[in-house]
Amino acid sequence: MRYAILSDIHANLEAFRSVLDAVSRLGPDRTVCLGDIVGYNADPNECVDIVRSEDMACVLGNHDAAACGIEEPDHFTPAARRAALWTRSTLTEESRTFLRRLPRNLQIGDFVLCHGSVDDTDRYLLYESDVRGALAVMASLPGSPGLCFFGHTHLQVAYRCTGREIARERANTFVLSRGSRYLVNPGGVGQPRDGDPRAAFLLYDAGERSITLHRVEYDIPAAQDKVLRAGLPPRLAERLALGL
Repeated sequence: MRYAILSDIHANLEAFRSVLDAVSRLGPDRTVCLGDIVGYNADPNECVDIVRSEDMACVLGNHDAAACGIEEPDHFTPAARRAALWTRSTLTEESRTFLRRLPRNLQIGDFVLCHGSVDDTDRYLLYESDVRGALAVMASLPGSPGLCFFGHTHLQVAYRCTGREIARERANTFVLSRGSRYLVNPGGVGQPRDGDPRAAFLLYDAGERSITLHRVEYDIPAAQDKVLRAGLPPRLAERLALGL
């Protein structure tokens, strides 16, 4: 099985469509999403509709939870909170119901999906201590899966964990080593934060046990224009061109 892994679409329809076009050319067997379909940008219902129509396996993101009313965006930055409340007022009942039904984590085959961490949708995996904590939670899951795909940070990164040693994979394509465990982030589709404004995703080949990180161009000015016309904070439009 070959899987396209996406995360943090964030209502950016232009980026989402460009990624799906690239995914279609690669021809995976299944596409899955690590949450935050909505938030920040201006096409929440359209992006939810695509996830639903494509029958993507998907987990709940923190912005999804805030937008559908499961949680309140009290700890969000002012711009993120304003976008979350705008999204809440914009969602259709169908979109709201879909988001409310998303699981916090999901196991498929030999891997697990989550947004922040397996046990906490809003936890950022940024430091070695975060990775070690996530590994401990993975070990407690049925079958102790050795591979976890996570999102939330909007950073395209792969951590390889062998014994007590944690290292980052540096190649865009790499093969999973037997005896090692992995935490892999495909990067953000709709709001990258690593200085590269191109939309990010990855392809996982379960047969070959290989992962390839991908980036694609999309129409940033069109996405920015929608943000501004929706009355969302201008900073949310500006950062799309910066990849921040």
